[in-house]
Amino acid sequence: MLSGSKNSFKIQQHQPGPALRGPKSSAMNSRRNKNCQAFPCIPGEHVLEAAAHVRKIVCSRDGEGSILGTLYCTNLRVAFVPEPTPGDTVGAPRCSTRLHSEHDVALLCIRRLVAVNSFTKAKVLTASSTLKFIPEELVLYCRDFRVLRFRFRDSGLEPRACQVTLAIVQAQESSSASAGTWYDTGAIRNLENAWLSTEGSSSSSTLLFERPCDWEKELRRLGAAGWRVSPVNERFDMATSLPKYLWVPSRLLDNELKRAFGHFNARRIPRLCWHHPGGSDLLRAAGFHADSDPEKEDVRSVEALMLAGHAQCVIVETAVDLPSPAEIQLSYLKLRALCLPDSSVADEKWLSALEGTRWLEHVRACVRKACEVAALLAERSRSIMLQESDDRDLNCLLASLIQVLSDPHTRTQSGFQSLLQKEWVVAGHPFLQRLNLLRDNDREESPVFLLFLDCVWQLLQQFPASFEFTETYLLALHDSSYIPFFSTFLFNCQWERDRRNQHRASNQIYAPVNGWREPPPLEILQKGGRLAKERGGPYLPTIWDWALRYTTQQRSQFRNPAYARSSGSTTVPNGKSAPLGGDKLEAALSGSGTMYLFAKGALSPQTHLFPWKNGSLSKKGWWRAQSSESLSEQDRSLRSSPSGCPLQPEGLLLPASVGPLIRLWRRCYLRGSQEVQTPCASHCYWVEQHSLADRALAWDSGDLAVVPGSATDSLGHLGVASLPPRSVNSQRNWTCFEGD
Repeated sequence: MLSGSKNSFKIQQHQPGPALRGPKSSAMNSRRNKNCQAFPCIPGEHVLEAAAHVRKIVCSRDGEGSILGTLYCTNLRVAFVPEPTPGDTVGAPRCSTRLHSEHDVALLCIRRLVAVNSFTKAKVLTASSTLKFIPEELVLYCRDFRVLRFRFRDSGLEPRACQVTLAIVQAQESSSASAGTWYDTGAIRNLENAWLSTEGSSSSSTLLFERPCDWEKELRRLGAAGWRVSPVNERFDMATSLPKYLWVPSRLLDNELKRAFGHFNARRIPRLCWHHPGGSDLLRAAGFHADSDPEKEDVRSVEALMLAGHAQCVIVETAVDLPSPAEIQLSYLKLRALCLPDSSVADEKWLSALEGTRWLEHVRACVRKACEVAALLAERSRSIMLQESDDRDLNCLLASLIQVLSDPHTRTQSGFQSLLQKEWVVAGHPFLQRLNLLRDNDREESPVFLLFLDCVWQLLQQFPASFEFTETYLLALHDSSYIPFFSTFLFNCQWERDRRNQHRASNQIYAPVNGWREPPPLEILQKGGRLAKERGGPYLPTIWDWALRYTTQQRSQFRNPAYARSSGSTTVPNGKSAPLGGDKLEAALSGSGTMYLFAKGALSPQTHLFPWKNGSLSKKGWWRAQSSESLSEQDRSLRSSPSGCPLQPEGLLLPASVGPLIRLWRRCYLRGSQEVQTPCASHCYWVEQHSLADRALAWDSGDLAVVPGSATDSLGHLGVASLPPRSVNSQRNWTCFEGD
């Protein structure tokens, strides 16, 4: 596996085939078996190399510390197992077979490897690297903003250090080279065994929306009497990127529904996302197909979908006010380069560089847009349709964020997970392309989902008592998006997931004509002997099975002790009640037309219902605005109206999106910095609980107020209101500690 002279080591290129079977000599096999016994591998995983007496470096505000343990390199991950401490129970296992911990990182999650020696320059390791020294320290830069540092003993004279380092490089290169066949590896095929043998799964209350009963259950919860579950796309013959089942108006038959598919991009027709208790309906759809030529019956079907029984329909163009996926990716790359510890930005220019990434600007735009649409939904009964060109990126973000603001159920853990399944996973968000987990297409990469998580974190900071889950939960969800052992983020749509499962089942089960059947492999058996194919679900577990990665104690940190279910009206962060509606807006919506466009904070009535003219889409655009009313002015009036105005509906959150209330998610983006690392996750948890409790008390007492002058403060838009009284060494340090 390794070759080289006394002072030079060459990293061999990965060779497919027998090389993946491991060492052939009896001595190396004996050592490998011993390592496998010491390290609790998951089914299909085996240890490639191990180095004992390694120290994992952990930094805190009190200085640098370390944890003594053993570093393992397997065919799936790099894992660090701490040595037992004196307080451990005698005979207790050193670790469990969980798929993820704070000491582990999946091979596909490693972005860069750096070997460090005090006598030479640090070296970035690749498959073609030649290592001319034995490393004293190995640094792993992860795609989830973590930076793992492992220090070897004997100050660079430990030969195992070089062996495990080169093994990690080769294993990481092998995983990247075989990314296209990642689903067919033995370890991935056997992960279901670990899933089925795990008790206490936390996904029992999460709706996966893979069966019609899940859609029916959620529809009953919403109380949407005028809607039904349609199986028109059950075989994906209408649209491969849409889910199997759709919410459509009850009065619209499936034969009439089929007429509308061809008139929208990628055949993604308008369908219901959420029903407001006041009667409004939130829909989402792709853009109108430019080359379609609808007949009268087709137009009637499209009209029935868009109006959904309402007299008015407001079309929200999401791409007008929100950043494009390309802009999100560019901003994310700048943010990652700025937040990592090897950033070249000077401390005194760090806040300016943060502003230059535009990441907080994008977060602010998403929160503001969702707040405006949520106000439209609550103001009066109407249908509001979110429209995006392909309906797979910004529509997912905006539809989810609107529901988090409007529906208290989505602010519980089970409700939030069901929301992500409905609006992201089965709705066809291209996770595989956007997260680029298998690194097969860098041009399509864009962390739209991670931007959504940041927006939810902002809401958690402003409304600490309105969420059942904590920042620890959001951070676990963020990190889980880069773990390639679960089906949730490994596919672009439900059709791809089902096709892969059907292909596997047909290849693994042999049923001759005479009725005799080959015994099914163990990996596709469920408890009780049923075939996994009969279940209809994915072979890999979902990320909602938190018990596979976190202990009971760790999962208890997901729950917010300050959480209180909504009762009565909700107030905005400045402590004033927020009424809905306005005279100008009501006048804008009281015209004789039935179609309105909402873009750039303005409502515009339209002269005709659909964009088609003479059978084709107008080249200059079909929207003809006659009058408009800016909702930005209305939003300011909502927050400054007298207290005698009517209160907003129960459970609705209207967050502030200006000044210091949009902040940097320090615990996520800056955890790789040595100045902000903490020795253990439990410390962060207790800090978070105290912060939430303090914010909840301030909320109840009305002391949580917007900082005066923040709108014009030069640092306010960066989440910095004023400098603290004590001196600090850098702007980055203060940004990390402010508010704790």
